[in-house]
Formats: sequence, structure tokens, C-alpha cells
Amino acid sequence: MVRTRSRNSVHPQPPNAKGLCREPVSRRRGASGRHRGTRYPGPVTSVPTDQTVPTDPTGPSDEVDDLPEQLRVRRDKRDRLIASGHAAYPVWVDRTHSLGDLRRDWGHLEAGQETEAVVRTAGRVMYIRNTGKLCFATLQEGAGTRLQVMLSLAEVGEAALADWKALVDLGDHVAVEGRVVSSKRGELSVMATSWQMASKALRPMPTLHKDLSEETRVRQRYADLVVRQEARDMVRLRARATRAIREVLDSQGYLEIETPVLQLVHGGAAARPFRTHLNAFDQQMTLRIALELNLKKAVVGGVDRVYEMGRIFRNEGVDGTHSPEFTMLEAYQAYGDQTTIAGLIRDLYLGVADALGTRVVQTPRGEVDLGGEWRWLPVYDAVSDAVGEEVTLATPVETLRRYAAAHDVPLDPAWGADKVVLELLSELVEPKVLQPTFFCDYPAIAQPLARPHRSVPGLIEAWDLIIAGVERGTGFSELIDPVIQRQVLEAQSLLAAGGDPEAMALDEDFLRALEFGAPPMGGLGLGIDRLVMLFTGASIRETILFPLLKPED
Repeated sequence: MVRTRSRNSVHPQPPNAKGLCREPVSRRRGASGRHRGTRYPGPVTSVPTDQTVPTDPTGPSDEVDDLPEQLRVRRDKRDRLIASGHAAYPVWVDRTHSLGDLRRDWGHLEAGQETEAVVRTAGRVMYIRNTGKLCFATLQEGAGTRLQVMLSLAEVGEAALADWKALVDLGDHVAVEGRVVSSKRGELSVMATSWQMASKALRPMPTLHKDLSEETRVRQRYADLVVRQEARDMVRLRARATRAIREVLDSQGYLEIETPVLQLVHGGAAARPFRTHLNAFDQQMTLRIALELNLKKAVVGGVDRVYEMGRIFRNEGVDGTHSPEFTMLEAYQAYGDQTTIAGLIRDLYLGVADALGTRVVQTPRGEVDLGGEWRWLPVYDAVSDAVGEEVTLATPVETLRRYAAAHDVPLDPAWGADKVVLELLSELVEPKVLQPTFFCDYPAIAQPLARPHRSVPGLIEAWDLIIAGVERGTGFSELIDPVIQRQVLEAQSLLAAGGDPEAMALDEDFLRALEFGAPPMGGLGLGIDRLVMLFTGASIRETILFPLLKPED
């Protein structure tokens, strides 16, 4: 196909007789040391086919010899590009349009229709078919948008077409310049007049028609993102979810702040911390296990509505719903309580649902209607229904152990009555809950930082939100009495001294802040990873882009 370049061409430098752009001007440095006068790097000219072309000094030849065959072949192509004076990894590629732009602006073309619009675009080669005088390739960019590129002998010339066949592999990034056309089969395409290597892939891509194993997906997420649309969708869904959460909080007057990840004292949750050493202070430190204490200090100081969304680190087990490193949202509301903060978490879930387009979520356990009723269920009522007997704060631990044995719930011999009740709830009740449910009126052991119940002695004002059998958030009326809080934390520190790795340490600075006077407040914690799990049905390792993994063998 021969054509005449349009006067409206956007390219500043026409191709030469071979269909290849002229070489770029040399770069000049100004007084600042920055490059000036950068122009579009020239595409590949004819490259020597001699396999003995010397390589650049990036690695010894014996290292290349040890590579697997496909890597050696691709490494050789890279070396041939460099030896011929062309960049295998140019610093910059000039694009006039992304692939998405081209589909948006020319997606209406009918089969066989041609235009005189000349564009420059780039992408990763996902499909390639080389024939005698006409080559086809499919390019892909970030979100998964794809576009066909055609290279003909008449348009690019014999040398450039031969170089394409010899040097381009699946996975390479290439840039092309050419006219926008629609193929005879109606495929929107760029009929290239020149091409350039944008980045030579040395490692072959995973096979597109075979599913990657879960282990490969999480361990080589970069490869997963290249070949699997679901992986790319997960990244964007999570971004939309966190953006929706911030929009809800911002609309209700909450301020986002940042608090330290390295801490002298771990607290705010019952969890085993990661420990490290700060050389500058010769001081043992921990990675934070919660955001709570510093956010409460901010409320004491007058930041009445505050939140943080950040990474949390807990040196605990790994399974389908737990990761040692995860993202937590915590929010605190002055003059609120467990009821007002429960309303906030409902608003957050509905905000995410609306951003994603539906309030009805399909889960392995069934259909969840987030727009329906969010019921409240007292813990002791729920356990009573599960065991078929009345369970109260006064129920002896021996009786509770008998109920557990009857339902095959294993218990630690050291557990007291409150802990046994929580275990019965976790094993017999929570897994069966489908619709959003606030389990409330917990025994005091459940949340050391929650305030005593306003009307039922021995209980606390706290709730856990269970949806589709999994805890999706927690909240409570915060304990603000510094005297009682000291007693609770002192008891926790004794447990820690006795060897309990999850007990909280005594944080004197936090207690000092409470002594300045904290307003009544409600607070919540929401695991972002589990929220994304609800809307996608994926495991926690799939919702975290780069999860923590064991070292490869």
C-alpha cells in the first residue's frame, strides 16, 4: 500500500527512502546539566545479522552462555541492536496518542476505511504474525487496551521489515508511526511507516492461553498484570474503593493524617509485633500493629474527626484472610459512640458499592444486599441460639466447655469463660452469617480500649461487623477515663510480662494524653484488603498487589 503523506501530518520529520525516521539530533547540555533539544529517537535501521557481533560491556560472555536458550536468543537481539547504534532501551519515546486515544478517536471506522491521519503510538507486543510482505502485531498498554499494527514492505521498506522479523519478540515494547486505518476485517489498526524498539524484553512472557498458577500470579505479579485482565481490574477496583472511602470521609468532615510506622511501644490491638532496632538512638522499636493510639491523641488535641489509611504489621499467621502486612483504615469521631460510628462504616461500604456500580454482592456464601438491613445481634444471644442453651455472663466456664465439646469446638485449657464465649461465637455463629450484622455487647476481654457498657455491667460497648462469614470491621465507644484505661493497660502489661506475645504494652504517653481530657468518642477499624475481598471474591493474596511471600527455593 503506497500513500502520500498528508499535509496535516503531526510528525515533524518525514521518513527517509527506507521508511525510517532520521537519526535524532545530538543532545546538548545547558549550564544546569539537563538535556535540551531532545527529539524523537530514530527507529531501527538495518541491523547486522552476524551472530558474532560483540556485546556491550554489561556482562561477561560466560554469563550469557549460562542463560536458558530463549533468554540467550533475546539477549543476542538486544546486543545486535546496541552494536548497530540503536537503543534497545531508549530514554524517551514520542507518542502523539495512546492506544486508548486511538480507539476513542477512530473506533468508528468501517472495515477497509483509511485515513490520512499520521500518529505515533507505542505498546507491548502481545501477538505477532510475520508473513512475506505484511506483518501483523497486537500492542497492549496499561489498562489492557489493545490495537493492531500492520507493517508492509511497501510502507516501511525491505530493511526495516526484515529487522522487525529478526528482532521483535512477544513482550517487547515497540513504538510505531503510521496512518490510522481499518483492516479489511474491520480491525482498527495503524499502518506503520516506521518502527522503533522501546524496550527489549529478555524474558519470554507466560503463555497466554494457559492459566498461571496462583503461586506464579502472586510471586510474579508483573507477569500476571501483563497477561491477565482480572489482575489489572483488581488494581483499578481497589483504587476506586479507596478513593470512594476518602470521598465519604472527606464529605463528613474527617481529616486524613499520617502517624509513625516505627513506634517505641506497640499498642492499639492484641497482636504480636515485628521488632527492629533504631541505630541512631540505639533503641528497640516495633512496627505499628494499629493506628489507634496516635489518632486518639489527635482527637485529644482538637482534631475532632480524624482518620488514617495505612499499612499495619502483625507478626502472625498467613491464610486466605490474614496477611502479616495489610492496609487498615481507622477513624475517630469526637462526641460519637458505637452507634454513630456504625453508621459511618455503613456509609463507607455503601459509598464503595456505589462507586463500583452495585449494592448487591455475589459471594461464595450467597448474595449479600448491602442496601438492606444491617442488624444488631448481642454476642450472648447469638451464642445461646447456637448451642441451644442460655448463655450469660454468669454461665460457669465448665458449662461452656461442655457446650464446646458437644459442638466439637477445641479449646485451650487456660481459657476463661469470656474467651470460651468468644471462641464459640467465632466457630459456631460468625461463619453462618451472610447479611451485614453488628455483633455487639462483648465481654470486656474482647477490646481493652473500649468503654464499659452504659447499662449492662461486665460488657463493653463494641461491635464487630460480619458480612459473608468474615469480620469486615470493628468499632466501639472509646474508653476515655484515664484511670480505668491505666488499670486495663497495666493488666495487659502483666500479661505481656508473663509471656503473652499479643498483650499490649503500657503506653505512658497515651495515658498522659487522656489525662489532658479526651472528649467522648467513637472509633472504627476497617481492613481495606477484606473490603476488596468482599467485592471481588478473591483471597487476600490476590487483593494485595505484592503480598509477603516465602523466599523462593
